[in-house]
Amino acid sequence: MRWLAFPQMALSLALAVLATLALVGINEAGYRQSHQALEEMGDAQRARVVLSLMLQNILDAETGTRGYLLTGEPRYREPYDAAVKQVDGHLAALQILYANRPNQLAQLNQLSKHVSRKLAEMDMSVRLRQSGNEDAWKFVITTDVGREEMEAIRNQVEDLVAISSEELTRGQLQIGKSLRFARIGIGLVAIAGLIAFYLYLRQTHALRSIGERQQQALQEERNALEDEVRERTATLAELATHLQQVRESERGYLARELHDELGSLLTAAKLDVARLKSRLGDLPDAIQRLQHLNELLNSGIALKRRIIEDLRPSSLSNLGLVASLEILGREFAERSNIEIEMVLEPVELNEANQLTVYRMVQEGLTNIGKYAQATEASIVMKNYGNHVVVEVMDNGKGFDPQGNRPMSHGLAGMRHRVEAAKGKLAVTSTKGQGTRLSAVLPSAPA
Repeated sequence: MRWLAFPQMALSLALAVLATLALVGINEAGYRQSHQALEEMGDAQRARVVLSLMLQNILDAETGTRGYLLTGEPRYREPYDAAVKQVDGHLAALQILYANRPNQLAQLNQLSKHVSRKLAEMDMSVRLRQSGNEDAWKFVITTDVGREEMEAIRNQVEDLVAISSEELTRGQLQIGKSLRFARIGIGLVAIAGLIAFYLYLRQTHALRSIGERQQQALQEERNALEDEVRERTATLAELATHLQQVRESERGYLARELHDELGSLLTAAKLDVARLKSRLGDLPDAIQRLQHLNELLNSGIALKRRIIEDLRPSSLSNLGLVASLEILGREFAERSNIEIEMVLEPVELNEANQLTVYRMVQEGLTNIGKYAQATEASIVMKNYGNHVVVEVMDNGKGFDPQGNRPMSHGLAGMRHRVEAAKGKLAVTSTKGQGTRLSAVLPSAPA
């Protein structure tokens, strides 16, 4: 199912990339258009300002000229002189502003001609007044040359100002258009981004749903496997318990057969040997052979008794658990030359659990004799009312409980036997510090 997600993820990514590129393009285009419009508006505004200043300077110059002509006082020339100096600078500034605009530049040239003529007319009047030629400067004033030039200057300035106003209006419209375009573009990009985000969320939700379903399927499969493992473990535990029960039953059966049948045969043979020995009293060689046969029969009876005790301890049913453990401990001490300390309290256990405790202690002592290399060992059985604690300890070389060991199968059998009796077995060991077997079993009702 995951491979179906890749085309939709690619579509979402493509939409996001296109939306980003479109947003960058729209912003860049809007910035360039707005920047160009602002530059044109700035030039137009500066041109209007320069034209207004120049027109004002010409008017000031004309006013100063008339005042000087009428009064002859030099102070009236000051506005004229200042205005004339500034007019050339304004014309140069306009030349720069209109350098890339042929139409405005042509009108500026016409304006420059009229300004030059007007300034020449005022300069002539001032020089004539300075030279004292009254009739000449008065004649110049009375002519319409100066008025016509001034009217032409006003008209040219108004035309150039109108063109600048149109440029300002165009720039404002261009900026408004750029803003509207950017707004529309950003809106479209936002919609595309939302669509891409929606597709991403949808795909994420789909992937999460797929993942959850897969996790659920895996969990169900895991639960099924765990149930199967538990079921098979329980079956194996039941089978092992059944096999142990069958084993103990077979041992009991063999012990009874050996005790009843073989014991009867050996006892009858021994009686026959005794009768033969009494009748053959005058034959020393026959007496010696019968004596040897009697010793063999006694060894056979002892071997039979030991085998029966190993198969099914008769002391357990005849003398009880405490006495059976004492006998087991003493016999082990005699065989292995290991000092055994026993602390045994009377306990209330059913027959099956008594046999479990006996087998656990027997297996523990066997392991001590085979592997522990111990010099001392102890058997402890304590009664705590509702449960019984049985411990077998030694001071041998110990082992690593997590590693492989030759007695692991025996420990596994002990653990299963104790757990089958509703108990718990713990094995504690450290290399060089001995081993402790500890079993806790529930007590039987009194």
